[in-house]
Amino acid sequence: MKKKFLISIWADPSNYINLLFLINFLIKKNYEIILNYIDNLYNKFTNITNQEKPSLKQLIYILVCLLSFEIQETLKAKTTMKFFTFLNEINNVIEFLNELSVKKNNPKYYNHNYYNRASVYNRFIFPFFVSLCELTYFNNEDIESDKIWTRGVIFNSEITSPSNYRSLKSLDEWLKKNKIVGITGLDTRNLTNYIRDKGAPKGTISNDKKGNFNIKKLINMSLKWPGLKGLDLAEEVSTKKIYKWKGLKTWVKGKGYQKTTKKVYKIIAIDYGIKKNILRYFSNYNCEVVVVPCNYTSNQILKLKPQGIFLSNGPGDPAATGKYSIKIIKELIKKNLPIFGICLGHQLLALALNAKTKKMKLGHRGANHPVKNLVNNKVEITSQNHGFEVVKESLPKNVEITHKSLFDKSIEGIRLKNKPVFSVQYHPESNPGPQDSHYLFNEFIKDVKKYAKKKRY
Repeated sequence: MKKKFLISIWADPSNYINLLFLINFLIKKNYEIILNYIDNLYNKFTNITNQEKPSLKQLIYILVCLLSFEIQETLKAKTTMKFFTFLNEINNVIEFLNELSVKKNNPKYYNHNYYNRASVYNRFIFPFFVSLCELTYFNNEDIESDKIWTRGVIFNSEITSPSNYRSLKSLDEWLKKNKIVGITGLDTRNLTNYIRDKGAPKGTISNDKKGNFNIKKLINMSLKWPGLKGLDLAEEVSTKKIYKWKGLKTWVKGKGYQKTTKKVYKIIAIDYGIKKNILRYFSNYNCEVVVVPCNYTSNQILKLKPQGIFLSNGPGDPAATGKYSIKIIKELIKKNLPIFGICLGHQLLALALNAKTKKMKLGHRGANHPVKNLVNNKVEITSQNHGFEVVKESLPKNVEITHKSLFDKSIEGIRLKNKPVFSVQYHPESNPGPQDSHYLFNEFIKDVKKYAKKKRY
């Protein structure tokens, strides 16, 4: 028996030839396609049932939207306003088409940038469809990097089915696609207590279908791993070539990612493992952002004529990355350029200012860390993920501590007293996490604006 795919059409679609590929894909997978036009405008078109090759004339009018689990409630709605609860589902279509490699196979027709969120959401009241097959995919929009960099994941329980209405794929499917090993059935609370008391342990995740494990070999494998100290991971995760950020702003419900319409300031972001939401925040402030590799020289950076420098987050030991980055940052500081650093960028800035860093016993992980702003005497709830810290006693006199952790009093922010240079240890860009510290981007842009007219080049 064929699985059925019911599609109901609403509004006046045009230029949706891309959706041909989605329909053709479903037909190839032996789905029965049933079209139902709920606008009188389309009554002249007949339903397509069990049709192997729908005509271009018929399919070009099809606008498809993946439905959330609230279909029954939608069917009861008497006004079109109810459909606005599903505006974000257009993103699902876009990413689904991308999953099918439409761009690769049909470059003439597929253009992701064509789906400008502003125009799409303003022009259409989207349709819905019910599929009796399961089409649950993970969400590409919330990915903060081009790939998963973690080596493995540990869970207490089995991964459940996704419940978020924006989900496009389950976590399990996503991990498998990216070949990330995972293990379930561990007492993660007990493991957390162990880490709290004794620090982060080394470990190996191994699988054998027959259950034949060489425990001694696995233990030795774990013990031989050198750990993060002395390890430069920034060079591994950094972009290999310079590129311009595409100008997408931070995500807004009902609108998605919109593009900045103007670019006022030029920011050079040094990529030590940068998160995309940082770039989106710069777009919010009408910045043109150029991302460069972590080992890009100061001369190469200055040739780009930046008005501000951003030092990104990233993994590994800052002292190891500092072997080449310290010199670069020092030379940029001399140019009186506004500089803003986050996480690893914060640690590297401190090293460039002749301070020191050290490995923490526990590190800071989570989205609920209280940090005191020593400038305005306010407390911010922050998102953190780091295992190294700046040594307080090593800071020179021209560096001011601006933020400190209320958990362990460790340094969470610094700034240079006589230059527009500052950094924080935590993640003000959220995704995930609280939004208490978004103001830091505004502070940086104020510095950029203030120093923009200074002649440097």
